[in-house]
Amino acid sequence: MSINKYIIITIITIIITILLFEYTNIDIALQNYFYDFQTHKWLIDRNEPVLKFIFYNGIKKLLIIFAVCILFSLIFFRKKRVVQEYKKGLILVVLSAILIPVIVGSLKATTNTPCPKNIEHFGGVYPDIKVLDSYPKDFKQKKKIKCWPAGHASGGFALFSLFFLFKSRKNRKRALALAMFVGWSMALYKMFIGDHFLSHTLVTMELAWLIVLILEKYLTRIFRKRSKNKDYDYYL
Repeated sequence: MSINKYIIITIITIIITILLFEYTNIDIALQNYFYDFQTHKWLIDRNEPVLKFIFYNGIKKLLIIFAVCILFSLIFFRKKRVVQEYKKGLILVVLSAILIPVIVGSLKATTNTPCPKNIEHFGGVYPDIKVLDSYPKDFKQKKKIKCWPAGHASGGFALFSLFFLFKSRKNRKRALALAMFVGWSMALYKMFIGDHFLSHTLVTMELAWLIVLILEKYLTRIFRKRSKNKDYDYYL
């Protein structure tokens, strides 16, 4: 299947995901399992230092270091054979590491959707407002809230770009498995502390894949202009 078809399918999937969770209570039903209504506590304490380091601060720093190392290699080792051979894929990884969190973060800043911990059902003060809903006229909001889509996991799902870095099917499968493992590890941590619903993460994952596909499409076009290598033909 061509990359254009994958882009269309991904866009349709994002729309279906948004509508599914907009008109159902799947998010609330699932999130109920992570909240103790008697003690008013979430499954994981957000201040627990070890888990916070592993799944929040530590993993973020590790992903940043990973992207910086690749950028460093593109700048200072650009003449090395291995860098030349994987140049397009390495550029894709760096661009994905930057653009995916930025785009997801920009959406978070505009959608004004509350987190599980913020809504009345889980002891907060916000009504259960979904991304396509409007706030009740009598609800007074002091400032915009930023919870949709899931920002933290966007860095992990940016690793989807590794799929296009590798050439063998086995390594591509491993790359996808790694991206899913890292992304969902980060996402589940945020769900367990009450910061995100399942729908927040699913949309982030799908957006990340869409952005990777679009970047791959245009990078391939640029590199094709510089080379007549037919290895690129199957992408377009």
